[in-house]
Amino acid sequence: MSRTSFHTDAVDAVSAIADGDTVLVGGFGMAGMPVTLIDALIEAGPTDLTIVSNNAGNGDTGLAALLAAKRVRKVVCSFPRQHDSWVFDGLYRAGEIELEVVPQGNLAERMRAAGAGIGAFFSPTGVGTLLAEGKETRTIDGREYVLELPIRGDVALVGAHLADRAGNLVYRRTARNFGPVMATAAATTIVEVSRVVDAGALDPESVVTPGIYVDRVLDLSAATASATGVSA
Repeated sequence: MSRTSFHTDAVDAVSAIADGDTVLVGGFGMAGMPVTLIDALIEAGPTDLTIVSNNAGNGDTGLAALLAAKRVRKVVCSFPRQHDSWVFDGLYRAGEIELEVVPQGNLAERMRAAGAGIGAFFSPTGVGTLLAEGKETRTIDGREYVLELPIRGDVALVGAHLADRAGNLVYRRTARNFGPVMATAAATTIVEVSRVVDAGALDPESVVTPGIYVDRVLDLSAATASATGVSA
């Protein structure tokens, strides 16, 4: 029997998120960002969050809207500043939010390490820079490396394309990005999908995230149908 629960109410889907949680948020810019779940998180109201994502929000929607609502204490990301990251930029300059910059490859690998049960790993990225300050370094085969620790989340918010009734996920093109590693690195994984299909409808060779990693699924097509009173 599937351990995954299925939801048509977005606020209900994110009800597991509490004040002070570390939340891994998928997306590369807006590609694959679980915007509906983020909007529900704003409505649900938890605060003092640590957000781990590739960047610190775009424009005024999605992750940027969560930052603007003053629900985030700290952002861990690779790209905090872009041409449209004015929400984060304003908060950071005002001293209202903390920032930890992690090189993109290290960010992905630190979450993958958490999901794989790896205690730490050595990476050459960041050696000799401010990002290596206070971290253990080691020379291996004549090259210097810095020790990086896993990043674990209390919750992961992921955007996928389809889910089946067993919670298995497939992604759409570049929307896949950080979703698979985040799903393995969090205690609770919450996913929004375009629609849910019957068990067996997905080609097993196309499944990227097995249902064992998925706790809650928000079915966007069913949620829309429920809101408009139209049968899905």
